[in-house]
Amino acid sequence: MESSFKGILYPARLPAFHRLPAPASVAELVQWFWIPEWDIEPGRTSRQHLIAYPSCNLVVQPDGVAFSGPSTRAAHRDLRGKGWAVGALLRPAAVPLFTDDPGSLRDTEVDFPAEKLRLSVSDAMNAHDGGTHRERAVEAFVGWLASVAGPAMSEEAVLANRLMDVVASDASLVRVEDVASALAVSTRTLQRVAKKYIGLSPAALIRRRRLQDAAERARLDPGVDLSVLAAELGYADHAHLTNDFRKYLGFTPSTYRQAVAGD
Repeated sequence: MESSFKGILYPARLPAFHRLPAPASVAELVQWFWIPEWDIEPGRTSRQHLIAYPSCNLVVQPDGVAFSGPSTRAAHRDLRGKGWAVGALLRPAAVPLFTDDPGSLRDTEVDFPAEKLRLSVSDAMNAHDGGTHRERAVEAFVGWLASVAGPAMSEEAVLANRLMDVVASDASLVRVEDVASALAVSTRTLQRVAKKYIGLSPAALIRRRRLQDAAERARLDPGVDLSVLAAELGYADHAHLTNDFRKYLGFTPSTYRQAVAGD
Protein backbone atom coordinates (compact mmCIF):
# COMPACT_ATOMS: atom_id res chain seq x y z
CA MET A 1 0.00 0.00 0.00
CA GLU A 2 1.10 3.61 -0.58
CA SER A 3 2.97 5.56 2.08
CA SER A 4 0.55 6.15 4.95
CA PHE A 5 0.81 9.94 4.77
CA LYS A 6 1.33 10.57 1.07
CA GLY A 7 -1.19 13.17 -0.03
CA ILE A 8 -1.44 14.61 3.49
CA LEU A 9 0.46 17.89 3.70
CA TYR A 10 0.88 18.16 7.47
CA PRO A 11 0.79 14.67 9.06
CA ALA A 12 1.87 16.03 12.44
CA ARG A 13 -1.47 17.83 12.70
CA LEU A 14 -3.55 14.72 12.11
CA PRO A 15 -5.87 13.14 14.66
CA ALA A 16 -5.84 9.34 14.81
CA PHE A 17 -5.65 8.20 11.20
CA HIS A 18 -5.50 4.75 9.61
CA ARG A 19 -5.37 3.39 6.07
CA LEU A 20 -6.53 -0.20 5.70
CA PRO A 21 -5.91 -2.22 2.54
CA ALA A 22 -8.87 -3.30 0.43
CA PRO A 23 -9.63 -7.02 0.72
CA ALA A 24 -9.16 -9.07 -2.44
CA SER A 25 -12.92 -9.23 -3.01
CA VAL A 26 -13.05 -5.48 -3.76
CA ALA A 27 -9.44 -4.82 -4.76
CA GLU A 28 -10.51 -3.81 -8.28
CA LEU A 29 -13.00 -1.31 -6.85
CA VAL A 30 -11.17 0.24 -3.87
CA GLN A 31 -7.56 1.38 -3.53
CA TRP A 32 -7.78 1.45 0.26
CA PHE A 33 -10.03 2.50 3.13
CA TRP A 34 -9.12 5.53 5.23
CA ILE A 35 -10.39 6.20 8.74
CA PRO A 36 -9.76 9.36 10.77
CA GLU A 37 -11.08 9.63 14.33
CA TRP A 38 -10.97 12.84 16.31
CA ASP A 39 -11.90 14.44 19.61
CA ILE A 40 -11.22 18.18 19.41
CA GLU A 41 -11.53 20.45 22.44
CA PRO A 42 -14.71 22.56 22.46
CA GLY A 43 -14.28 25.82 20.56
CA ARG A 44 -11.25 24.59 18.63
CA THR A 45 -10.81 23.43 15.02
CA SER A 46 -8.25 21.09 13.48
CA ARG A 47 -7.68 21.94 9.80
CA GLN A 48 -6.33 19.10 7.67
CA HIS A 49 -4.65 20.06 4.37
CA LEU A 50 -4.55 17.55 1.51
CA ILE A 51 -3.22 17.00 -1.99
CA ALA A 52 -5.92 14.46 -2.63
CA TYR A 53 -5.34 11.46 -4.81
CA PRO A 54 -6.89 11.99 -8.26
CA SER A 55 -9.76 9.66 -7.48
CA CYS A 56 -13.33 9.72 -6.25
CA ASN A 57 -14.18 8.80 -2.66
CA LEU A 58 -17.23 7.36 -0.97
CA VAL A 59 -17.30 8.54 2.65
CA VAL A 60 -19.46 7.38 5.54
CA GLN A 61 -19.91 9.63 8.59
CA PRO A 62 -22.36 9.37 11.48
CA ASP A 63 -24.91 11.64 9.81
CA GLY A 64 -24.74 10.41 6.22
CA VAL A 65 -22.84 9.17 3.19
CA ALA A 66 -21.15 11.45 0.67
CA PHE A 67 -19.62 10.94 -2.75
CA SER A 68 -16.63 13.15 -3.52
CA GLY A 69 -15.58 13.78 -7.08
CA PRO A 70 -11.95 14.13 -8.19
CA SER A 71 -10.09 17.19 -6.94
CA THR A 72 -8.08 19.60 -9.05
CA ARG A 73 -6.26 21.47 -6.29
CA ALA A 74 -5.18 21.33 -2.68
CA ALA A 75 -8.07 21.20 -0.26
CA HIS A 76 -8.76 21.15 3.46
CA ARG A 77 -11.21 19.74 5.95
CA ASP A 78 -12.01 21.35 9.28
CA LEU A 79 -12.56 18.89 12.13
CA ARG A 80 -14.56 19.92 15.19
CA GLY A 81 -15.94 18.15 18.22
CA LYS A 82 -15.85 14.38 18.30
CA GLY A 83 -16.32 12.23 15.24
CA TRP A 84 -15.07 9.79 12.68
CA ALA A 85 -15.24 9.02 8.97
CA VAL A 86 -14.78 5.83 6.99
CA GLY A 87 -13.81 6.52 3.42
CA ALA A 88 -13.13 4.34 0.39
CA LEU A 89 -10.63 5.68 -2.12
CA LEU A 90 -12.30 4.33 -5.22
CA ARG A 91 -10.48 2.83 -8.16
CA PRO A 92 -11.66 4.05 -11.58
CA ALA A 93 -13.58 0.85 -12.30
CA ALA A 94 -15.89 1.58 -9.36
CA VAL A 95 -16.84 5.09 -10.42
CA PRO A 96 -19.69 4.14 -12.82
CA LEU A 97 -21.47 2.57 -9.85
CA PHE A 98 -21.99 6.09 -8.50
CA THR A 99 -21.90 8.54 -11.42
CA ASP A 100 -21.74 8.49 -15.21
CA ASP A 101 -19.93 11.83 -15.34
CA PRO A 102 -17.21 12.18 -12.68
CA GLY A 103 -15.87 15.29 -14.37
CA SER A 104 -19.07 17.15 -13.45
CA LEU A 105 -18.26 16.51 -9.77
CA ARG A 106 -14.72 17.90 -9.70
CA ASP A 107 -13.98 19.54 -6.36
CA THR A 108 -17.53 18.69 -5.27
CA GLU A 109 -19.06 16.53 -2.56
CA VAL A 110 -22.68 15.39 -2.83
CA ASP A 111 -24.93 13.35 -0.57
CA PHE A 112 -25.28 9.73 -1.61
CA PRO A 113 -28.35 7.69 -0.60
CA ALA A 114 -26.98 4.62 1.16
CA GLU A 115 -28.70 4.34 4.53
CA LYS A 116 -27.95 0.64 4.89
CA LEU A 117 -24.25 1.38 4.44
CA ARG A 118 -24.36 4.23 6.95
CA LEU A 119 -26.08 2.11 9.59
CA SER A 120 -23.80 -0.91 9.25
CA VAL A 121 -20.59 1.14 9.32
CA SER A 122 -21.88 3.26 12.22
CA ASP A 123 -22.72 0.16 14.23
CA ALA A 124 -19.13 -1.04 13.81
CA MET A 125 -17.50 2.32 14.58
CA ASN A 126 -19.62 2.87 17.68
CA ALA A 127 -19.01 -0.59 19.12
CA HIS A 128 -16.84 -0.98 22.22
CA ASP A 129 -14.93 -4.00 21.01
CA GLY A 130 -11.35 -3.67 22.19
CA GLY A 131 -10.07 -1.80 19.15
CA THR A 132 -11.34 -3.93 16.26
CA HIS A 133 -14.02 -1.42 15.25
CA ARG A 134 -12.08 -0.15 12.22
CA GLU A 135 -11.67 -3.61 10.75
CA ARG A 136 -15.35 -4.33 11.38
CA ALA A 137 -16.32 -1.06 9.69
CA VAL A 138 -14.30 -2.03 6.63
CA GLU A 139 -15.97 -5.45 6.59
CA ALA A 140 -19.36 -3.76 6.62
CA PHE A 141 -18.30 -1.40 3.82
CA VAL A 142 -16.96 -4.31 1.75
CA GLY A 143 -20.18 -6.26 2.21
CA TRP A 144 -22.24 -3.34 0.97
CA LEU A 145 -19.97 -2.78 -2.04
CA ALA A 146 -20.22 -6.43 -2.99
CA SER A 147 -24.00 -6.14 -2.94
CA VAL A 148 -24.09 -3.18 -5.36
CA ALA A 149 -21.24 -4.16 -7.68
CA GLY A 150 -22.19 -5.59 -11.03
CA PRO A 151 -20.75 -8.51 -12.98
CA ALA A 152 -17.13 -8.91 -14.03
CA MET A 153 -15.43 -5.70 -15.14
CA SER A 154 -15.30 -4.70 -18.78
CA GLU A 155 -12.01 -4.44 -20.65
CA GLU A 156 -12.45 -0.68 -20.61
CA ALA A 157 -12.77 -0.62 -16.81
CA VAL A 158 -9.67 -2.79 -16.51
CA LEU A 159 -7.80 -0.32 -18.72
CA ALA A 160 -8.97 2.57 -16.53
CA ASN A 161 -7.50 0.87 -13.46
CA ARG A 162 -4.26 0.16 -15.31
CA LEU A 163 -4.07 3.81 -16.37
CA MET A 164 -4.24 4.96 -12.77
CA ASP A 165 -1.78 2.30 -11.59
CA VAL A 166 0.80 3.04 -14.27
CA VAL A 167 0.75 6.79 -13.74
CA ALA A 168 0.99 6.39 -9.96
CA SER A 169 3.84 3.89 -10.01
CA ASP A 170 6.15 4.98 -12.85
CA ALA A 171 7.81 8.34 -12.31
CA SER A 172 9.47 8.13 -15.72
CA LEU A 173 6.11 8.75 -17.41
CA VAL A 174 5.98 12.53 -17.68
CA ARG A 175 3.98 12.92 -20.92
CA VAL A 176 0.58 11.61 -21.95
CA GLU A 177 2.23 9.95 -24.93
CA ASP A 178 4.51 8.02 -22.56
CA VAL A 179 1.48 6.63 -20.70
CA ALA A 180 -0.30 5.70 -23.92
CA SER A 181 2.79 3.86 -25.11
CA ALA A 182 3.14 2.01 -21.80
CA LEU A 183 -0.48 0.82 -22.06
CA ALA A 184 -0.28 0.14 -25.81
CA VAL A 185 -3.26 2.35 -26.63
CA SER A 186 -3.77 5.63 -28.47
CA THR A 187 -3.79 8.97 -26.67
CA ARG A 188 -7.40 9.40 -27.81
CA THR A 189 -8.38 6.16 -26.07
CA LEU A 190 -6.52 7.28 -22.98
CA GLN A 191 -8.37 10.61 -22.92
CA ARG A 192 -11.75 8.93 -23.38
CA VAL A 193 -11.20 6.37 -20.63
CA ALA A 194 -9.88 9.01 -18.21
CA LYS A 195 -12.92 11.21 -18.82
CA LYS A 196 -15.41 8.38 -18.25
CA TYR A 197 -13.82 6.67 -15.25
CA ILE A 198 -11.74 9.36 -13.50
CA GLY A 199 -13.03 12.79 -14.47
CA LEU A 200 -9.55 14.23 -14.95
CA SER A 201 -7.25 14.25 -17.95
CA PRO A 202 -4.19 11.96 -18.11
CA ALA A 203 -2.02 15.08 -17.93
CA ALA A 204 -3.71 16.04 -14.66
CA LEU A 205 -2.99 12.57 -13.24
CA ILE A 206 0.70 12.94 -14.06
CA ARG A 207 0.81 16.40 -12.54
CA ARG A 208 -0.86 15.20 -9.31
CA ARG A 209 1.62 12.36 -8.90
CA ARG A 210 4.54 14.75 -9.34
CA LEU A 211 3.11 17.25 -6.87
CA GLN A 212 2.46 14.54 -4.29
CA ASP A 213 5.95 13.15 -4.77
CA ALA A 214 7.51 16.60 -4.53
CA ALA A 215 5.61 17.47 -1.35
CA GLU A 216 6.44 14.16 0.31
CA ARG A 217 10.11 14.45 -0.58
CA ALA A 218 10.31 18.03 0.68
CA ARG A 219 8.68 16.92 3.94
CA LEU A 220 10.80 13.81 4.51
CA ASP A 221 14.08 15.21 3.17
CA PRO A 222 14.14 18.91 4.13
CA GLY A 223 17.72 19.30 2.93
CA VAL A 224 17.02 18.24 -0.65
CA ASP A 225 18.02 20.73 -3.32
CA LEU A 226 14.80 21.81 -5.01
CA SER A 227 16.48 22.13 -8.41
CA VAL A 228 17.67 18.53 -8.12
CA LEU A 229 14.22 17.43 -6.97
CA ALA A 230 12.58 19.19 -9.93
CA ALA A 231 14.89 17.38 -12.34
CA GLU A 232 14.26 14.01 -10.69
CA LEU A 233 10.51 14.49 -11.08
CA GLY A 234 10.73 15.42 -14.75
CA TYR A 235 10.26 19.18 -14.50
CA ALA A 236 12.19 21.35 -16.93
CA ASP A 237 13.63 23.33 -14.02
CA HIS A 238 13.06 24.57 -10.47
CA ALA A 239 10.82 27.39 -11.73
CA HIS A 240 8.34 24.97 -13.32
CA LEU A 241 8.07 23.00 -10.07
CA THR A 242 7.51 26.22 -8.13
CA ASN A 243 4.87 27.39 -10.61
CA ASP A 244 2.93 24.12 -10.27
CA PHE A 245 3.10 24.33 -6.47
CA ARG A 246 1.87 27.92 -6.48
CA LYS A 247 -0.90 27.30 -9.01
CA TYR A 248 -2.34 24.09 -7.59
CA LEU A 249 -1.37 24.19 -3.92
CA GLY A 250 -1.27 27.91 -3.23
CA PHE A 251 2.31 28.14 -1.95
CA THR A 252 5.88 27.48 -3.06
CA PRO A 253 7.99 24.41 -2.22
CA SER A 254 10.23 26.56 -0.02
CA THR A 255 7.27 27.95 1.91
CA TYR A 256 5.87 24.46 2.39
CA ARG A 257 9.18 23.11 3.63
CA GLN A 258 9.41 25.91 6.19
CA ALA A 259 5.84 25.28 7.38
CA VAL A 260 6.45 21.55 7.82
CA ALA A 261 9.64 22.22 9.75
CA GLY A 262 7.64 24.33 12.19
CA ASP A 263 5.15 21.56 13.01
